[in-house]
Amino acid sequence: MKKLIVCGVFLIGCISFITVTSNDDPVPIPRSQQRFGNADSGYQYIISGDYVKSGLPLNLYQFIFKKEKNNLLDRAGDNSQVRYDFNVVKAVNGESVVVPNCFQCHAQFFDGKLIIGLGNSTGDFTREQKLKPFQKMLLSYLKLKPKKYEAAKDFLTVSLDIGDELFTDIVGANPADRLTALLVSHRDPVTLEWNRKPSVILPEQVIPSDVPAWWLLKKKNAMFYNGFGRGDFGRFLMGSSLLTTKDTVHAKEVDTHMPDVLSYLYTIEAPKYPKGIDEQLAGEGKTIFENNCSRCHGTYGANGQYPNLLIPESIIGTDSLLNKSNYQYSDLIDWYNKSWFSKGDHPATLAPFNGYIAPPLDGVWITAPYFHNGSVPTIEAVLNSKLRPRYWARDFVQGTSSGDSSKYDYEKLGWQYQSLPAPGNKYVYNTMLPGYGNYGHSFGDHLTDAERKAVIEYLKTL
Repeated sequence: MKKLIVCGVFLIGCISFITVTSNDDPVPIPRSQQRFGNADSGYQYIISGDYVKSGLPLNLYQFIFKKEKNNLLDRAGDNSQVRYDFNVVKAVNGESVVVPNCFQCHAQFFDGKLIIGLGNSTGDFTREQKLKPFQKMLLSYLKLKPKKYEAAKDFLTVSLDIGDELFTDIVGANPADRLTALLVSHRDPVTLEWNRKPSVILPEQVIPSDVPAWWLLKKKNAMFYNGFGRGDFGRFLMGSSLLTTKDTVHAKEVDTHMPDVLSYLYTIEAPKYPKGIDEQLAGEGKTIFENNCSRCHGTYGANGQYPNLLIPESIIGTDSLLNKSNYQYSDLIDWYNKSWFSKGDHPATLAPFNGYIAPPLDGVWITAPYFHNGSVPTIEAVLNSKLRPRYWARDFVQGTSSGDSSKYDYEKLGWQYQSLPAPGNKYVYNTMLPGYGNYGHSFGDHLTDAERKAVIEYLKTL
């Protein structure tokens, strides 16, 4: 709970605003020009930069958490004493504050090792956290120390204004799209200044998503599950700064670092499958894959090609609530496409689509759970819809620093899970909830068990 007091309202911004189109054929996404810089500088900015400018005063953070003993990122100074998913930066008034960084969502442990770029599927953003009373207590405490209060005010004010609207139904589900929509609804599109009252009233429902792997981005011509983030990727990558930015002056400063950040993200490669692979079976699986799956997901190897196709809802058939939720409201679309983010010589825009992009499958063996909402626990069940559990639970410790890979199924490709007869607590994935459905993408159902096994063996090689 302590961690969520600090970062419970912060997730890396994934700006998602969708409207409905009517197209029953896959739609290719054109390439757009990107800005690139220095990858090493981009990494350093992620692990030490001040893209978030307000947070908890350093001494208060250390009182709550104590000093971090494991300097996993080999950082220097104050940053060596906080968790890998926080940065220590200077607030506008010069006070040292601890702020969440990108690794809150874009890093996870596997087999005791921190995998940078692997989407975090272990976060707890459920309503049981009850953050608001503690946030108010912190504000009261900080007001006794004016300089520290000033350094923390923006972060805590935003968390008080939107924190109650971010809760998911289950552990592991990520509300990043909802967070960005809430931040947008409170900010002026031209000045980016914060307003305590939203200009857009959003529906109450929080639609979940599963955090995609960073190493896939280099192949994509558009961002996000529905491929509607077009133009300059850097403008979308800096979405997290909306948490505490005061105005466009800070936004412009953050924007100057985005070419470096994108360059770093493009250097990240998918982890190699660590176990033995049946090469003959994998070869058979490659043939089956290329005959059945490659049109959407691409081919791999030295001459691999990724088609960048948007697949309409009528074809993919997966849970469509992410498409049809908050983001189909035209005022949110208009906000972004008329905002500071859409201006200048490297603008970004939103191109709505009713469907999802067929993602690249590099490193797919390690990215469980599957589908855009994390509703399917294994690749085996992705390829055979009859195996998908309605209610299922897994051990969330296995994705933390104290977990290991002994509960990972290296043959079915995914976390070991328990299928349950009925919904349970927040640790049980309930596919009957709106937005949490596990249906659709039944393209593997016509394959034989032997063919599916061969495809899985091939996927281990990607």
